[in-house]
Amino acid sequence: MRTNGSNGPSVRSAWPVATLIGLGAAAYTAWVLEVVLSTGLNPIETYVSELAAQDQPLGGLFRATDFTAGVLVLLGGLLALARLVRYAESRRPWAVIGWAGITLFGAATAADAWLPLSCAPTVDPECAARETAGLVPATHQAHAVSSSLAMTGALTGIVALTIAARRYGWFAPLARYGPALVALELLATAWTLTAIAMFTAGHGTWALGAGQRLQVLLVALWLGLLAHSVHRERRT
Repeated sequence: MRTNGSNGPSVRSAWPVATLIGLGAAAYTAWVLEVVLSTGLNPIETYVSELAAQDQPLGGLFRATDFTAGVLVLLGGLLALARLVRYAESRRPWAVIGWAGITLFGAATAADAWLPLSCAPTVDPECAARETAGLVPATHQAHAVSSSLAMTGALTGIVALTIAARRYGWFAPLARYGPALVALELLATAWTLTAIAMFTAGHGTWALGAGQRLQVLLVALWLGLLAHSVHRERRT
């Protein structure tokens, strides 16, 4: 991870960070299995997390992949933070903020698997009514919090580490392609939040599923780019 100058991140133990983040990114795309598996959920209209709901036949599979993705990214983020603590030349503000965001994303994603939705509100009117009335299990209600924390951490990490890559001369692929992914991620997030607001207000889903799937796909692509960048810089 060290550049040719003296200000880049240390190369020591960079390969575990790259490996953990890369594997986490791959696991985070497990929802694409809905293309070949019969889930009964419309990917254009439904939340991604509804695939892992307790009343869904394949819920256990998607909860397991979510947990795996979260733990892998969490470990990668913690190891990267440990490197920053140990090597002062790498301890730059945007880097610390970015890796902290990635670590939060991993922890909250793992928590999502233990706090699943109890049912699928976008396709089950009774579930939506119970959700609105607060009659769903505590884990169902907590899922909204863990999901929000996961996306907050992801956005923080994506923006901060992309800025770090450009400002500090680190991670050439991320510095080059990261800004485009950041812009697309922010647009997908705006789409998703707008669709959620409209659905909550009873005005339909507004292709909620498509927006959220684009949002999480872009997070996975960015994580893959980060892993590639860390691995490539380690070899420089």
